[in-house]
Amino acid sequence: MTSDTRDTIRRTAVELFARLGYEKASLREIADQVGMTKASLYYHYPSKQALLQAIVEPLITQWRSVADRAETLPHDPANVRSILAELLDVQLTYRAIASMFVHDAAAVIQALGPLFTELLEQNLRLHGWLAGPDPTPADRVRAVAATEALSAALGWSPFLEGVSDEDMHGALLGAATAVLGIQDQAPTV
Repeated sequence: MTSDTRDTIRRTAVELFARLGYEKASLREIADQVGMTKASLYYHYPSKQALLQAIVEPLITQWRSVADRAETLPHDPANVRSILAELLDVQLTYRAIASMFVHDAAAVIQALGPLFTELLEQNLRLHGWLAGPDPTPADRVRAVAATEALSAALGWSPFLEGVSDEDMHGALLGAATAVLGIQDQAPTV
């Protein structure tokens, strides 16, 4: 029951943080939507910051996992495409969580503290691998630009309303591989 309650609290908090912003959403609102008292919520999460950290931790764990895997692979077009696809999968899986970084960045970054530093470190590792061995300045710029292209999955635009995750995945993966100069082709199975 406690695990289910914690999951419900996290899901509700993500929805409110994404809709209202981290700073504007209150623990009282989260507790009310879950159907518990604020004191009961404090039993599960001692602060709003602890709740945010519990929400973001799985995203960072997945990001680290992709960085770890990338560093075990040779840097070739098929592996680069595979790693970009994994990064995009993580962003789509944790889309609501990751969008908090876009919509309420300053408050979220401050509340995350060391977790945000770890996320930056994982990004540096991924950018380094995507740039390839002995990267030129242009290679480094393209590596960052490729991951930025993927982050369009996190943005909100009425223009993208109704676009499926599958269509978004295909288009963004194509854009990121194009930025890196990799021919867009389906991975071999």
